[in-house]
Amino acid sequence: MRTAAVVLLIVALSAGSAAAQTEALDRVGENLRVSAVGGRIQSELSGLFDLEGYWIDQHPPGLIFGGSSAFVNPRLWLFLDTRLGDHFSSLVQVRADRGFDPRSDSASARFDEYWLRYDPFADARLSLQVGKFATLFGNWVVRHDSWENPLINAPLPYENVTIVADRSVAASPAAFLARRNVPDKKQDWLPTIWGPSYAGGAGVFGRASDVEYGVELKNASLASRPSLWDPRLHGWDHPTVTGRIGWHPDAAWRLGASFSRGSYLASEARNGLPPGEHIDDFRHTLIGADLAYSWRHLQLWGEFFASRFEVPNVEDADSVAYYVEAKQMLSPQIFAALRWNQQLFAEVADGTGREIPWDRDIWRADGALGYRFDRHLQAKLQYSLSHQAGRLQQGEQLVAAQLTVKF
Repeated sequence: MRTAAVVLLIVALSAGSAAAQTEALDRVGENLRVSAVGGRIQSELSGLFDLEGYWIDQHPPGLIFGGSSAFVNPRLWLFLDTRLGDHFSSLVQVRADRGFDPRSDSASARFDEYWLRYDPFADARLSLQVGKFATLFGNWVVRHDSWENPLINAPLPYENVTIVADRSVAASPAAFLARRNVPDKKQDWLPTIWGPSYAGGAGVFGRASDVEYGVELKNASLASRPSLWDPRLHGWDHPTVTGRIGWHPDAAWRLGASFSRGSYLASEARNGLPPGEHIDDFRHTLIGADLAYSWRHLQLWGEFFASRFEVPNVEDADSVAYYVEAKQMLSPQIFAALRWNQQLFAEVADGTGREIPWDRDIWRADGALGYRFDRHLQAKLQYSLSHQAGRLQQGEQLVAAQLTVKF
């Protein structure tokens, strides 16, 4: 709890000088915008700085790689937005932190996104994009950064680590199912979808009236780990296709359906495959539905996922997952958020005539309170409670605090 208390103390001290900070950060923002060629080229640098504190009662849950029960995780996001004439735009996102997912040690700096977009028309009917960018699957990714996300972590389907591996192959169904009885090996296993999935590739998207559409071809599956998202390292031997269509009938409602299919195995798994089989023979298929609703000071979101991993030496590993999330403004500055998450796993044959769920069903409840001091400073405090079927539990209780500075 001391880690969360440290973050909250920083929040309290920051609040006292919020007005001065607002004025200073406004001036910083003005100095980070440049224009050239009579305004034909415009560029703006912006960013977020997060300071997070975590307290966990046991093995860390999800994609938290903490090596201790309490730790602090700093993170710096930098965004360079550029407009080139009437038809071209680009974005470069750089992050410096302790790794793409929260962890208690290490340090890294990366180009998480870099893309170039071409808009041939004056309206939004068609856009073409190439580079490394977040997936268009679902509706959480468009609001996943620390300023827009009303909670601190991602919904369960985006971070619950399953026993499916990408770098090794289980020799039998029994060996595969034995993984259920050990804590998550996050360096070896995969979730249904790994966060915002900044894989590299190309996309086509747009909007016609109240219908949105998009298709992307990426170098790695939605379940793949961040180290494989860079096309320079992973290559294009096993691409993934993802698409989404959305309907926006009025200001209150947004509905969508998504689909993705591609190879999820890494090259290290090649030698363990059955004779005559190849990496492309084992795919990950993900189907999703999403909705969003807003009314006055209330916002609601929800997503449903149906997933199938084709696992070597094992039959198909199917699961379903969903979450429902709500954010309520309690005052112009205070908000509360609640999220219910669940993932259920189908049965597979264990090789002895029995069928058992291939992973442990899990539910998680997340709740957070947030305070937005001004347009540059925000704080959140979150508590999560989760439970897996069986005796092995991982991070049943989690307390997290987050301070975000936006500039």
